[in-house]
Amino acid sequence: MGADYDSRLSIQGHGELVVLVPGINGTGDLFYRQIPRLERSFRVATYSLRDDAGNIETLADDLAQIIEGAAPADRRAIVVGESFGGAVALTLALRHPERVRRLVILNSFPHFAPQFRLQLAVAGLRVLPWGAMPLVRHLTAFRLHSRHTHRAEVKEFIRLTAHASRDGYINRLRILRRYDVRDRLHEITAPTMFLAAELDHLVPSVVQATYMAARVPLSVLKVLEGHGHICLIAPDIDLCQLLKEWPDAAQPK
Repeated sequence: MGADYDSRLSIQGHGELVVLVPGINGTGDLFYRQIPRLERSFRVATYSLRDDAGNIETLADDLAQIIEGAAPADRRAIVVGESFGGAVALTLALRHPERVRRLVILNSFPHFAPQFRLQLAVAGLRVLPWGAMPLVRHLTAFRLHSRHTHRAEVKEFIRLTAHASRDGYINRLRILRRYDVRDRLHEITAPTMFLAAELDHLVPSVVQATYMAARVPLSVLKVLEGHGHICLIAPDIDLCQLLKEWPDAAQPK
């Protein structure tokens, strides 16, 4: 990472390192419900993505350096990537496999399709008054969140995502235009757990996770029934429990 890059790195708890990779908002703030549970059993690192990265490889390299600094003894971590963060985590596993102890990919994809949706999103974000984004998130909540997420948590989601920058959103959407690891999934050597929300209306998570799990040698797939794309603030999703229940070693397909 460059000296001028402030990752807003935060480390809490003790034990095996877990690094939480943010989604498209880039701040890491939306892990707030999961951190208190995880830190009881793990050393948990959260950070922000840089807004000006030229490509996803840069973000993966940033993540590798965070792991090296947060786990100086063995420089490895359990890496959890959500949505866009899953793309960063998958890229890390291909570029720096020695840094990944285990990999968790939530509601993500090896390639974003159809691409015209990215182009429309970029165009929309350019013209939309940024101050109107909280209203947009409120109006689209029924399509983004799990059906039993509390209203208070949806309000907190809207409040926290207001901190993300327009430039960061647009840049990450542009990065996804060039992201495609479909032909390299078989190269991932880390044990991997794919988590997919059943009612995800933003990404076809179950389809994408099934595709990836069929190609990553040491992988398991778990469908999160009744959940939408933004599911980590739902009351019944516990990453710590999912990690503890994960078999120590998957068997090669």
